[in-house]
Amino acid sequence: MTPAKPQDDDAARKARLIAGAAMDLKAEELVALDMRGVSAFTDTFLITSGRSSRHVRSIAESIIQALREADDAPLGVEGFNEGRWILIDANEAVIHIFQPETREEFALERLWSDAPQLDLEDAPRVSAG
Repeated sequence: MTPAKPQDDDAARKARLIAGAAMDLKAEELVALDMRGVSAFTDTFLITSGRSSRHVRSIAESIIQALREADDAPLGVEGFNEGRWILIDANEAVIHIFQPETREEFALERLWSDAPQLDLEDAPRVSAG
């Protein structure tokens, strides 16, 4: 399935912001799923990986900071202290940041395989340097 370009709406803009913040910290294997046709609880899932618990936490911090700077602070964050799987509830977007082994174990991309992938290649970088 060819990734779909996200529509230019609030959910798509938020997904691009989150993707840019994650990629600023060299997040790996970023996948964005359009959940609007398959779920009632969120518009977008963003799934990515970090190489270690420290890297996973750094990616989460970057995303949280970018959301706060956009006056859209997350509703909740789970798993930050352990750093194996951090879940950020940003209302229209739910972000999953995994260590590789944990991501493979839970296989969210397979679980939600009926959700189309969004093409976020053009996500802007958030950092100034």
